[in-house]
Amino acid sequence: MFELQIFKNRTLKNYPFVKCETIGYTHCQREINAFTIGGKSETVLYVGGVHGMEFITSRILMRYFTTLCQHYKNCKKLNGYPIRSYLSNRGLTVIPCLNPDGAAVSLTGAAAVGEFAKLVNDLSGGNCRNWQANAVGVDINHNFNADWDNVKKREREIGITAPCPSKFGGECPESEPETKAVTAYCRSHNIRHTIAFHSQGEEIYYTFGDNTPSRCYELASIMEKLSGYKLAEPVGTAVGGGLKDWLIDELNIPAFTVEVGLGENPLPDEDLDLIYNRLEEMLTVMAIL
Repeated sequence: MFELQIFKNRTLKNYPFVKCETIGYTHCQREINAFTIGGKSETVLYVGGVHGMEFITSRILMRYFTTLCQHYKNCKKLNGYPIRSYLSNRGLTVIPCLNPDGAAVSLTGAAAVGEFAKLVNDLSGGNCRNWQANAVGVDINHNFNADWDNVKKREREIGITAPCPSKFGGECPESEPETKAVTAYCRSHNIRHTIAFHSQGEEIYYTFGDNTPSRCYELASIMEKLSGYKLAEPVGTAVGGGLKDWLIDELNIPAFTVEVGLGENPLPDEDLDLIYNRLEEMLTVMAIL
């Protein structure tokens, strides 16, 4: 996904106060980058591009991070908040695209994953536009160790037992380099709360089992008010196995899934401005709470 490299180069050139870490590499050796602005003792984490065809979430986060950097550099308020002051002790970390191989497949086709092209082409039937998985047909958002046995049971109930464009969680939790990268990052950093961005539905998921932190509902209610999205609970194969679920279950960190936009995935480019404008204030407030 060429936009990611352009974003990285431009960010590091224009905003030397940003820390960029390569937290892992995909099967195709694409970098998975985390960008941090502000204090280092504690950070809020935003993650996009978990599913290949949901690359609009990466574009939202890249746009927001650039806007944030501009206001930080110029000591200007963003959405009415003196962002530089708020971020003096706390940081914001953005992983724009956790699954760059999957995004490249959805955007440009199977050839984007080189040695895995035949696998992807066979699994997709030659139509890669709706590809959600990574380069080897594993759905990253089913690959986290959160209620794993039931995740696999639900997959089997709908006939998913092997790599495919969507919903196959792999042979074991954290089998994939993308999953390992973000879990290692979260285990080694002081994460205050996390939002994972998906599309579509204009919904906010904020619970997972008995370990759901008490702050989740408070923060989710603020997000609902600022975005106009509705609080909801996932159903079916969307339950368990995700980043939000793992963060709540293993690390007891407040975590959320935000389903951006409405329509049929992949959401069209012309929806980006409308979606972004609805979310910008929420992104700012959640970065400083």
